[in-house]
Amino acid sequence: MKTLNIKVNGMTCQSCSSRIEKVLSKVDGLSEINVNSVTGIATMNAGDNVDKNIIVQKIEATGFEVPKETVKLNIEGMTCEACSARIEKLIRKLPVEEVSINSLQNIGTVTFRNGLVSEDELVKAVEKAGFKGKVLHEDDNVVNNDIKELKDLKRDLIISAIFTIPLFSAMFFHMAGIHTILSQGWFQLLLATPVQFFIGKRFYKAAFNSLRGGGANMDVLIAMGTSAAYFFSIYHVIIGSPDLYFESSAVIITLILLGKYFEKRAKTRTTDAINKLLELQAKTAIVERNGEEIEIPVEEVEINDVVLVKPGEKIPVDGTIVFGNTNIDESMITGESIPVEKTIGDEVIGATINKNGFIKFEAKKIGKDTMLSQIIKLVEDAQGHKAPVQRLADKISGIFVPSVIVIALITFISVYFIKGNLDSAVMNSVAVLVIACPCSLGLATPTAIMVGTGKGAELGILIKSGEYLERAYEMNAIVFDKTGTITEGKPSAIDIKNYNHVNEEALVVLTASLEKISEHPLGEAVVKYSEEKNYKLEDVKDFNSITGMGIEGSINSKKYYIGSKKLLNKKSINYIESDIDEFQEKGQTPLLIADEENLLGIISVADEIKSTSKEAIDELQSKGIDVYMITGDSIKTAEAIGKRVGIKNILAEVLPNDKANKVKEIKSTGKVVGMVGDGINDAPALVEADIGFAIGTGTDIAIEASDITIINGDLRSVVTSIKLSNKTMRTIKQNLFWAFFYNTIGIPVAALGFLNPMIAGLAMAFSSVSVVTNSLRLKNFKK
Repeated sequence: MKTLNIKVNGMTCQSCSSRIEKVLSKVDGLSEINVNSVTGIATMNAGDNVDKNIIVQKIEATGFEVPKETVKLNIEGMTCEACSARIEKLIRKLPVEEVSINSLQNIGTVTFRNGLVSEDELVKAVEKAGFKGKVLHEDDNVVNNDIKELKDLKRDLIISAIFTIPLFSAMFFHMAGIHTILSQGWFQLLLATPVQFFIGKRFYKAAFNSLRGGGANMDVLIAMGTSAAYFFSIYHVIIGSPDLYFESSAVIITLILLGKYFEKRAKTRTTDAINKLLELQAKTAIVERNGEEIEIPVEEVEINDVVLVKPGEKIPVDGTIVFGNTNIDESMITGESIPVEKTIGDEVIGATINKNGFIKFEAKKIGKDTMLSQIIKLVEDAQGHKAPVQRLADKISGIFVPSVIVIALITFISVYFIKGNLDSAVMNSVAVLVIACPCSLGLATPTAIMVGTGKGAELGILIKSGEYLERAYEMNAIVFDKTGTITEGKPSAIDIKNYNHVNEEALVVLTASLEKISEHPLGEAVVKYSEEKNYKLEDVKDFNSITGMGIEGSINSKKYYIGSKKLLNKKSINYIESDIDEFQEKGQTPLLIADEENLLGIISVADEIKSTSKEAIDELQSKGIDVYMITGDSIKTAEAIGKRVGIKNILAEVLPNDKANKVKEIKSTGKVVGMVGDGINDAPALVEADIGFAIGTGTDIAIEASDITIINGDLRSVVTSIKLSNKTMRTIKQNLFWAFFYNTIGIPVAALGFLNPMIAGLAMAFSSVSVVTNSLRLKNFKK
């Protein structure tokens, strides 16, 4: 019997909790059920046979929600992907929803419904698999053991080589008929034993943990293969046979250590992106407090602190400039090398470099809320999740080692009974054991994903997980929101046409007065224009926004309307179609201003197209990707913009809540659809798309809803992300091909006796190195 405390969202009163209690009381094995609507906690005792997922289903069937919780684990002792597969298998026996174990980072990520699983249960599952686990909390720093591991490997490699070289030399003396002390069995035993049990203890320990956890990994194969050669040699020493294989076991261990050393060196480079990002952080900040300028650690900066930054210094945290002008190098965040001009009111990003001006800014985001910290978290999360393409390798890794052991046994029995030679039987089976390499299969995908997502971060492209990197590779249609994505998102008033003897100033004043309340981007252009002219705005009453049509409000007790033709049609107000067409054909958006009887005038607003939009769109289309533009503008305005950037598929006059439906329609044709947007109203469409691209200059909600974030707002980075996806997937396929090819060819060759166990050990050691090295070629990827 176990007590569960489950968080339930959505309860408002006692009747809610009573309804949940009534439903849960019908579940066999649950007792002492108490649901508190104030705390939002459902407490109950559950028997061992209760399916905890049923509890969640029952609660949610009543209309409430059990929120998801994600826990990160630091796991010590993993050596290959077979280790992570075994841990995943045991954790999945618990009522969890998602599990991802990354053997490269030694990190596990587990998602489950609140209250169904405890942190202790997760740690116990890791320990049952034969590893050491610890829950990571938000403020914990994962200790990077790579440097220590490299030093330990180098030390063991040197010691192993010192004992192994004389044994290896003895083999050549023996072949030449020269007899020295090196040829003596007991002397070879003396040299081989430290290598087998002192240097090789890592393999025995890992093999024991693996078998104890109910699985088998690469270490099992190494321990079995080298032990067979070592103990078979002892048998020969005892019976006085000159045929010894001590050098085989020692050389295999030494070569595998050499391979592991090079592999570890290469693997540490796959996390370079995270390390580089961490190094970007400023260590100190100068702030104004109590009229004094003091230097403090960056961790002590508080929100609303005024921070001073001199030329050449790093911006410590995110904030808004309150004094001064400067140029800031944001290349480490956006990937763009050209410094950006900044003045009062502009935002600055922590870790960027102030080039030439003295500024003061007000801290707005600190600690884990800064953009750099968010980027680091996104990259870490992306590198911790597996791509779908890895599932095949995971399945094979799970059955690989037992299959190899079976093949080795078959080899031993076959050779012994066919040839009648025990030595050949042992050596052939040892060769099979040591040439098999599950590691190369396990490393094929995660190393490429880690380098690919890290490279993306360097270029200002944040990819949330390997899954989205793979989807971008498959994408064949993409939908662009117009405003703020294809265009700058900063419209300006272009032209004014007034009717019914209303002068220009009066028309602008009443439009700006109403639009100031609406805060619509097009309306803001008119407000800005009125401010430039120093016009005095009027008080507005009874303001109302009419979704997808416009706005209305009263000024000096008179009703006014501003919006599109739809609004005027609804209010039965006449207008001149040709005048509207004239603006729309130029790609401008006309704002129609009317009172309750007549059209008073038209103010046309234009949003300039980004200088790089056409280039990006042309390149996407050249790759065979269908490009669409979606906008709430009229069909004529949209077509005019589409013509300028080369888009023929226009989705115009689309209401904000219909954008997701339009994306769904395109998906229904069988296309893999990407969506690029920046606004709050783009978020549903970004989620609906197979892959959502958020323009980083947009809103936090759009970025949260997206799968890939383009920090610099340049549409060419969308093209870059697709190219990076293609390159990464190509690298993964190359890795998998060579890993499969290597094992498919190597194991039969070893079984047939064509491979000396030492050569097999060398091939096995460097198969993983070749996979990691191939993944590292992604670091050379350019925009």
